Amino acid sequence: MGFGQPKNYKIVNGIGIYGGLTQYDIVTDNFTTKKDNGWMLGASATVDLPNKWYNMSYTIQLAENHLGIAAKPVLLSNEEFVDFKILTAQIALLMHVKLIESFLTIDVGPMLQYNGQLELDDKNQENYFIANYTNLQAKDIREISQFNVDGAIGLSAGFSHFRLKAQYIYGFLNTFNKLNDPDLDQTGNPGKFKGNQSMLAFTAMISF
Repeated sequence: MGFGQPKNYKIVNGIGIYGGLTQYDIVTDNFTTKKDNGWMLGASATVDLPNKWYNMSYTIQLAENHLGIAAKPVLLSNEEFVDFKILTAQIALLMHVKLIESFLTIDVGPMLQYNGQLELDDKNQENYFIANYTNLQAKDIREISQFNVDGAIGLSAGFSHFRLKAQYIYGFLNTFNKLNDPDLDQTGNPGKFKGNQSMLAFTAMISF
């Protein structure tokens, strides 16, 4: 009586580098915001599992993001958007669900993030008054929370050495939690500060 030999599968490991554009916003009821564009660079280590319905990867990515927050030069003037910059560093463990083998995948997984403070693009606007507040100025809202836990979902399409990726990243923690300081003047809008990061990334990746 013979026994069939188990089929062997070749597990393929790959390293990729990628770059592209981001679109960043903070979803909040406290401020009037405007999403803006930035850039992203990253690296990925992928494990290709031919006998599974998914692949796995570890990624690290750095981005410079931009957004606008409505403010006024003086209280009785018209509103305009003050531009801020925020740097983010993210590490993720992603599952790549195979829709058409490895050529088209849904990418989903958790992500840890460290980010810098909100930096004014134009230092001359630091005394602008934030819309919906009487005395709160642009310089007062720079010190945001610097750690976040994100969820990421996206699509990847391409071949072994080149892929196009679209990814949505949502921050589960309150980005504005550090602003809930009793010494901060919230005259005009005394509610709790709360905001969640919303980020799109469109990148191209080369693998080795």
